[in-house]
Amino acid sequence: MLRLIVTVYALVVNLVRFDELARPGLGAVALTVLVAWSVFVSWAYDAPRRRRLGLYVADLAVAVLLVLSTPLVESQAMLDRHASTVPTFWVMAPVLAWAAGRGWAQGVGAAVLVSLADISVRSDVTGGTWGNIFLLVLAAGVVGYAAGILREAAEIRAEAERAAAALEERTRLARAVHDGVLQVLALVQRRGAEAGGDLAELGRLAGEQETALRALVQYDARTRDATHGAVDLMVALETLQSPRTTVSGPVGAVELPAHQATELAAVVSACLDNVRMHVGEAAPAWVLVEDLGHAVLVTVRDEGPGIAQGRLEQAAAEGRLGVSSSIRGRMGDLGGTADLTTSPGAGTEWELTLPRG
Repeated sequence: MLRLIVTVYALVVNLVRFDELARPGLGAVALTVLVAWSVFVSWAYDAPRRRRLGLYVADLAVAVLLVLSTPLVESQAMLDRHASTVPTFWVMAPVLAWAAGRGWAQGVGAAVLVSLADISVRSDVTGGTWGNIFLLVLAAGVVGYAAGILREAAEIRAEAERAAAALEERTRLARAVHDGVLQVLALVQRRGAEAGGDLAELGRLAGEQETALRALVQYDARTRDATHGAVDLMVALETLQSPRTTVSGPVGAVELPAHQATELAAVVSACLDNVRMHVGEAAPAWVLVEDLGHAVLVTVRDEGPGIAQGRLEQAAAEGRLGVSSSIRGRMGDLGGTADLTTSPGAGTEWELTLPRG
């Protein structure tokens, strides 16, 4: 819309003073180029896939060339009285296109380039010229900055809408799980305990799964409003609580950004998976959370046989990346560390340290 308005303005201004032009034919060519380019570039900018650097450069080049054509088109009398250049305010459109599409810094650079072209065609620079230059640079900076803020806001809103849709779906699934699967697991646990024998073991396993699944459902319900803010790490770790896994921590909340809490809980889960895989399904494990203020320290400990020296390096060489990727890799991505203390017969202890800030 701005390009349309300034195109009409440039046509009107030049038609009004057409008789004063030193070379009316060249002036007509310049105005034809201005109108034809405005039509083409408006179509080109309309599709995001066409907004490449080359289009922005060509748009700015046309503006500069039209400004530089001023001494060839206008009479000496027009130049002496500091008449506006051939494109007049039309040069705003390419400059603001740079600002909106390429950011405020490049927009200001485009404004400076056009301003230098304007200065080069004048015999002397008046206060009005400096005022127009200042307004052009200021507009480029403001529009570029505002466009960047709007893009960030649109991305945040789109992410929030996706998260809200995902949370709504998880809440719906949580209701279905609560009304169906949890009731069946509770029934299997009760009937298995009553029957005894092998069915008692089946009942015990069903009870463990009911506990884990119920914690997962409760975690989803308690965190659905905190996807983008700070969440309590202890709530995230509740899903890992089971009859064989003890999770302990401070009385108060241990707040972390949502993505950090999710990733740290995934690292703890990987540690516990290793306990079940290498020590046994019924092996006890302990998770201790400490809030150190500047960092959060999570310790995962078991009383298994420990890890033999060189075993982790051998596993990595064989392509099994549970420790190097799921534990150390994830902690490294978060900016934290994962320190392992183990020896044969003395169990295994992971210290997961995540700095704040």
